[in-house]
Amino acid sequence: MPHPVITRSRLKRVLEPRPGERILEIGPGTGYYTLDLGEWIADGELEILDIQPEMLEHTMRKVRSRGLTNVSGNQADATALPHADGSFDAALMVTVFGEIPDGDAALREVHRVLKPRGRLIIGEVALGDPHFSRLSSLRERAEAAGLALDGHSGVPLAYFARFTKSA
Repeated sequence: MPHPVITRSRLKRVLEPRPGERILEIGPGTGYYTLDLGEWIADGELEILDIQPEMLEHTMRKVRSRGLTNVSGNQADATALPHADGSFDAALMVTVFGEIPDGDAALREVHRVLKPRGRLIIGEVALGDPHFSRLSSLRERAEAAGLALDGHSGVPLAYFARFTKSA
């Protein structure tokens, strides 16, 4: 659902997507960010991953109707990503992290599949989200998984945080 702080334009500034990159979007929901992400990376690849097949299919219908050919879907659990080590330039989870029962395992998996200097963007909004993660807590958990906070945008109760895997 659109929110005035975690906007598509703010995501683009924090993520800094580049054409040709390979990006993993975990928990795309209804695809609010997916279509723009697919366009931002042009000839790159966007894989959306969701544990719920109905959400995945809903978003893939939108992808097909937009004519995007660089987006693929995969049904899987964020705590057991079906990807090789170092296979993505970036990953994102927007209003999803708190819904993953073992968020620490998901962070370790994202760390594993990111390339050196790969980016993870986590978007959080407190309003209406009982699973909201404060930035200070998220930072500690991400650091334990080997991801360093290197920026954020927004306010304490609605933000995008950018983490980077060390080289």
